[in-house]
Amino acid sequence: MVDRVSWVPEGVNVDVPSSARIYDYLLGGGHNFEADRATAEALIKVLPVRGMARLNRAYLRRAVLELAALGIRQFLDLGSGIPTVGNVHEVAHEVAPEAKVVYVDFEPVAITHAELMLAGEPNVTALLADLREPEKVVAQAAQHLDFSQPIGLLVVGVLQFIPDSDDPWGVLSRYVESLSSGSYLALSHFTADSMPAAMAAGEEIFAKTAEPITPRTQAQVADMLAGTEIVEPGIVFTPQWRPETPEDVGDEPSKANLYAAVGRKP
Repeated sequence: MVDRVSWVPEGVNVDVPSSARIYDYLLGGGHNFEADRATAEALIKVLPVRGMARLNRAYLRRAVLELAALGIRQFLDLGSGIPTVGNVHEVAHEVAPEAKVVYVDFEPVAITHAELMLAGEPNVTALLADLREPEKVVAQAAQHLDFSQPIGLLVVGVLQFIPDSDDPWGVLSRYVESLSSGSYLALSHFTADSMPAAMAAGEEIFAKTAEPITPRTQAQVADMLAGTEIVEPGIVFTPQWRPETPEDVGDEPSKANLYAAVGRKP
């Protein structure tokens, strides 16, 4: 077994690339293995994936800050991935130290590292669970969050790993149904709208990993926000969602290749 170290849970096949660990590598993290790094480097040759990852992470930060500024004090982060600098709880606690955060991922490495990192954080929890099972996830999360009060539901850069056959629209709608009025849904999603040939090449590479991707159109992403009122600026590329400076947007925001949007449950 390659690269086996003490923090890797038993049963994890480090020879099969994982989306969470690929993302960790692209963000400069150290919780990845040779197979993940090789896949990431292959992706770099066909897509601007380092920039895509960085811009997606920056969008997550802005969205959490916005929701915290609006009074959200509870966050449910689905497909949270491996913790890196600028985690949701770190960002939320900049505004509200009392904010509660529940991370959810089905990647054992992500949750094991999160548990190590979160020792001593009473308001932050990590759950090993599959987001495609909303009722189970909500039941577990409800032990830490109050679903009668507004929640910030974060589904950032993850739904492209849910195939059409698993109905990500229906899955997400069941989460939204569980939320109280005044809650928010923040999401981002891969698209091939701007770079179809490059994304097709990326799809071929991801097809050899544990989680193949399904890029989706702006209209398909819009359908994922059903049951919410989309806030300004609507469905845009990640660097275009409420940038803090003109430099945040850059010259070619479409190269972010992820749509971003936030909706409020009325």
